[in-house]
Amino acid sequence: MILPLLFLFAAPPSTADLDAALKRFTQVLSLVESQAADPVNTEQAVYQGAIPGMLRKLDPHSIFFDPQQNEQLKEMEKSERKGFGTVVSVLPGRVIVLQALPGTPSAKAGLTPGDEIVAINDIALARLNFEQLVGYLGEARQHRAMLNVRRPGNARPMQFVLDPALMDAPSVERVFPLRPGVGYIRVGGFDPQTAKQLKDAIEKLGGAKLKGLVLDLRDNPGGVVQTALETASYFVKPGQKLLSVKGRGIESQDVDSPKTATPYSFPVAILVNAKTASASEIVAGALQDHDRAAILGEPTFGKGLVQSVFPLSRNTALALTTAFYYTPSGRSIQKPLASGQLEVEKQKEQFRTDSGRVVTGGGGIQPDVIVHADMPTRLRVVLDASGLMTQFATQYTQSNRVTESFELTPGILEEFQVYAGQRNIQPPVGEWLLDRAWIQNRLKQEIFNQALGVATGDEVEAQRDPVIRAALAKLFP
Repeated sequence: MILPLLFLFAAPPSTADLDAALKRFTQVLSLVESQAADPVNTEQAVYQGAIPGMLRKLDPHSIFFDPQQNEQLKEMEKSERKGFGTVVSVLPGRVIVLQALPGTPSAKAGLTPGDEIVAINDIALARLNFEQLVGYLGEARQHRAMLNVRRPGNARPMQFVLDPALMDAPSVERVFPLRPGVGYIRVGGFDPQTAKQLKDAIEKLGGAKLKGLVLDLRDNPGGVVQTALETASYFVKPGQKLLSVKGRGIESQDVDSPKTATPYSFPVAILVNAKTASASEIVAGALQDHDRAAILGEPTFGKGLVQSVFPLSRNTALALTTAFYYTPSGRSIQKPLASGQLEVEKQKEQFRTDSGRVVTGGGGIQPDVIVHADMPTRLRVVLDASGLMTQFATQYTQSNRVTESFELTPGILEEFQVYAGQRNIQPPVGEWLLDRAWIQNRLKQEIFNQALGVATGDEVEAQRDPVIRAALAKLFP
């Protein structure tokens, strides 16, 4: 029986208490096995009942892995990121190619921007709802796939057979100037190479000569904590505290920026949202506490716990929360795991930055400036769901040469308005005028996506991003 092993990691109040608890448990299990109306699978009762029931009293992140789940965990740790190298626009029931990355299976096979993938392995994508479609695309890229493709201007569908290849996607996803001397870097996660990639990106933008940097950590789920600490050390003074780790069963420790660090001194704005979590919250919290960056966007996720995986007998394992992360001012990054008056009080707790500014605790990082994403209007929702802008961009790029100096003129905008009207999208004049600037920017982005690549399209999108605009206003009021 494996249950006693679980108690080896934290001493019970007394041996007598443990013996009594185990005796009651074995008595209950024995009675269930002998007297229950239906036969009982003992392993299932313990692995899927008793142990998970005990862990639920701790927190939602401590998990027991039975032999099958433990094998799946090991496979996930060994898994490699595969794909076809295709950047697509996913709409309900539709998948349209925006870019086939150079040298990837998609590019070698001949997929081009504007191609619509209508079926994969004889499964029609139009029959899938959005969640099914996203899940199926993720699964399909792990194995050889046969794609049925509709290409604009071709009456007959085309067929491609693609073999997945290993994808080396950098965690520093986007690097470009927002204005002269002001850089923008988006970090999608923290892997062992992220800090070096970030350093290279900063130097590419101008290094120490930069007037300011917007570091985008929105939708960043975290990753390697050591990499996040190295990232934070690029901006705070040598020897300043970056993080504290505290837990009942481990010795508390502080992590400081290396005394040999040579940080940058230009102003920094960090963008966050509800999907900013874990290692990315460590970076945001450290720079906020040392008054080194302005944090803008929405409150972060609030995941600041240390998980240790303990191997157990019979090929089982336990992932247990053993400690919590705290920012330099003492704030717990972890969102409270339970509700009650004590947790409400924690939300009201106040801490102070190096300059004496008040910052609140209670889990997650609270932005200095709250900025929400734009609420979509009715017309924006219809245009996005219909895929008309992507289709129009495909048609436009096939008959026009597009360079980086391209601007979307009023004439092109009127052409799109007619195009939409012919497809029964005819909003009132007031709605069209309200969203005219948004449509103009989105159309330009879609055209750049297909003509020059998604990275260039993202630079256009940044011009209308309300959080980026707020960051620029904060850096240079």
